[in-house]
Amino acid sequence: MFQLTDQTINPRELCDAVRDPAAGGFASFEGWVRDHHQGREVASLEYEAFPALAQKEGNRILEEICAQHDIIAAHCVHRTGHLQIGDIAICIAVSAAHRDAAFAACSAMIDTIKSTVPIWKKEHYTDGTTDWVKCHACSEQVTAHAP
Repeated sequence: MFQLTDQTINPRELCDAVRDPAAGGFASFEGWVRDHHQGREVASLEYEAFPALAQKEGNRILEEICAQHDIIAAHCVHRTGHLQIGDIAICIAVSAAHRDAAFAACSAMIDTIKSTVPIWKKEHYTDGTTDWVKCHACSEQVTAHAP
């Protein structure tokens, strides 16, 4: 399940959501807002999304990767709105019968979500300027997957 939220993400809730008696392995990823990017000091971030398409694409990615890696359960939550340094921007939780599958699926999920889901990041720098980061690549790849 892929979800967008403008609320604080609770990683424990995602862990609990994928817990299953058949699972012997668990992997998670938390993407945090950091204070720098490409040599510039970052003050905060802002995420915008096209919700209907982001949900559809995010769920497609999770379903495909779960099938490829024999995953029991997977959940991903991505923030939208204005985030401060240290906030969790994205959290992924994956359970599988074995740890290798959980690790591989979690890694594939974050890489694919970052490159294809229509979520755009605007960085606010400490010098008062802003910049949208990697918007064009995301929208081009999503268009290729659209029906």
